[in-house]
Amino acid sequence: MPRTKAERTRARIRDTAIASFRERGFDDTTVRLIAQEAGVSLGNAYYYFPTKNHLVQELYVEVQRDHRAAAEPLLAEHTDLVERLGVVYRTGLATLEPFHRFAPGFLSAAVSPRSPINPLGADSTEARELAVGIFDEAVAGARHSLPDDLARSLPEVFWLGYLLLAMFWVYDSSPGQERTLRLLDRGLKLLALALPLVKLPLLRKPLRELVELIGEVRA
Repeated sequence: MPRTKAERTRARIRDTAIASFRERGFDDTTVRLIAQEAGVSLGNAYYYFPTKNHLVQELYVEVQRDHRAAAEPLLAEHTDLVERLGVVYRTGLATLEPFHRFAPGFLSAAVSPRSPINPLGADSTEARELAVGIFDEAVAGARHSLPDDLARSLPEVFWLGYLLLAMFWVYDSSPGQERTLRLLDRGLKLLALALPLVKLPLLRKPLRELVELIGEVRA
């Protein structure tokens, strides 16, 4: 709990902004509106959060914490790697579900490489580390025979796959985003077929190089 007056004010602005993003989306949420609803001056709001993008980063972190809280109890029920990944992907999409009608606004604001709310950008480090950490937990707690170097690299690869899945989800207008869930199920089945091939010495080097190539997205 925030203890000082400044901490309480900052927390009130943050909580008000997150509630507005959930209710109104990115485009219709403004710092002026947040200040009014939080009962602070506009200057005070800007003192704690210089731009709306700083408040979006607070939302990112909140969503990732909610994702972890939803995933961890279910991860404890599985030891199979693909099943554990399925838990992370599905709980991630479920956590995003309340934002689906506003998702295009967030995506259009974030898609530019120069955007301060791009999930691959430096400003998104905290939220990204939380997200990759969930995939790291899924891999680390699974029963598998993956080479150690590959197992260390895969969580970020799986997270990048999650970003691509989420982009598909944004534009999925099927009831309950059924198309996205079907795509996920098919992808997990293919992964289950492909993972045993990692044990073949002939395929380890090209697979490792492929993982490194995918990792260049974050370089």
